[in-house]
Amino acid sequence: MEVIKRREKRRREVIENARKWASSLDFKTSAILIGSYARGDFNLWSDVDILIISDTFKGNPLERLKKIDPPPGFQIIPLNLEELEKLHSRNDILIREVLDHGVILRDDLQLRHKFPFRNEQILDAEKEGY
Repeated sequence: MEVIKRREKRRREVIENARKWASSLDFKTSAILIGSYARGDFNLWSDVDILIISDTFKGNPLERLKKIDPPPGFQIIPLNLEELEKLHSRNDILIREVLDHGVILRDDLQLRHKFPFRNEQILDAEKEGY
């Protein structure tokens, strides 16, 4: 039982750190935690996967990452809204991960009203008190 409590605590800490980092971005964006920390099946070697959506993103993903300074251990996927909508129309595995397990960290673009999030866990980190 102690192991479960430690894992839950670690997950809450990661979500809070990710939320704080996403809140510090100085442009209009939505940020969604995906991957093992969102699902709860993380391990010692897991990174923190965050999808960053912003209409300010132009050019290729490497150019986009120059606008972002993620902390160590964070893996950032920068997309613009058009790319996200295209993934949704194709039912891409990334969008399925977002809609099924994503934890909304910040939502300037109001994605929760534009896409059919299925997981109750998406009640964003701010409302959960992280």
